[in-house]
Amino acid sequence: MAETKGIKLNMLEPRATEKTYAEQTKRVYVFPVDMKASKQAIAKRVEDEFNVKVTEVKTLIRKGKKTRFSKGKHAYPGITYRKDRKFAYVKLAEGNSIRVFEEQEDNKTSAKEVKKAEAKKADVKKADKNAGKENK
Repeated sequence: MAETKGIKLNMLEPRATEKTYAEQTKRVYVFPVDMKASKQAIAKRVEDEFNVKVTEVKTLIRKGKKTRFSKGKHAYPGITYRKDRKFAYVKLAEGNSIRVFEEQEDNKTSAKEVKKAEAKKADVKKADKNAGKENK
């Protein structure tokens, strides 16, 4: 975690969910941040971390959910709340992007090629079994 004027920013990687994946098509990335982090500090940290140009930062605070608790079967039932969390929606300049999913483009194989390779392995195993039966 890095500190910017006493504020800890825990942005190791952007969130990878279905909603944030849809936002990435608009060059918007979502980061969980510290509750005290300012928009300027968030923008500076993202620019330094990923070498991109930030054009806009929006933040929101998600309130913690209610949870029930009890100190035994019937004793002292009550309600408590989970911790509130803050998220930053960071929009990047045209042409900039952050790689969320680490994919190796060199080793991509199509589904057909994978099926062919599996079929060849199965044929070799059958041939080995048949050769073993003939020797006995």
